Amino acid sequence: MSARVVLLAGPSGTGKSHLAEVVGLPVVRLDDFYRDGDDEAMPRSPLAIVDWDDPRSWDGDRAVAALETLCTTGTAELPVYDIATDGTVGHRPVSTVGSPLIIAEGIFADQIVGALRDRGLLAAAVCVRHHRLVTFVRRFQRDLREHRKPPLTLLRRGLLLLRDDPQVVRRCLDAGCEPLHPKAARRRIATLLAEARSR
Repeated sequence: MSARVVLLAGPSGTGKSHLAEVVGLPVVRLDDFYRDGDDEAMPRSPLAIVDWDDPRSWDGDRAVAALETLCTTGTAELPVYDIATDGTVGHRPVSTVGSPLIIAEGIFADQIVGALRDRGLLAAAVCVRHHRLVTFVRRFQRDLREHRKPPLTLLRRGLLLLRDDPQVVRRCLDAGCEPLHPKAARRRIATLLAEARSR
């Protein structure tokens, strides 16, 4: 039986990755499907760096194909992307390990809601939310910890994202995502998993 996907969308820094880790399901990191930074089509931010928050920087078709393979066959080789170097640095095997659900999380998860629904692979789509200032602080701390870019660049980028967070949430809601805080999202996933296992 095919697995189905729970999408976790929402602004950068809202806790999607942490939530995906703690629910105990197989995880696909959608941010690993960024295009390489030397691609001439990559959008640039006002800071003259790759704009990782523009959907054009991301390969949704490749992400959907990988999710479909994982859901239908139980295994897939997924890319590993390093934002610090703006490129794919390797691949990793992922298995559903027999789970009826997998988590796919990333800031562009809303972009593939329709494609997964059309393929019968979507279990739910959630927009993970926090207050904008909480998201700003969490995002900045994470980016510093992971040495994603120089601190001043990260601060300037963080201020731009603080301004744009409401637009990202609106984009997710327009795509059909359900807005939930992390604790509520965790309860929603637990309910979905119980239902899937009872079938």
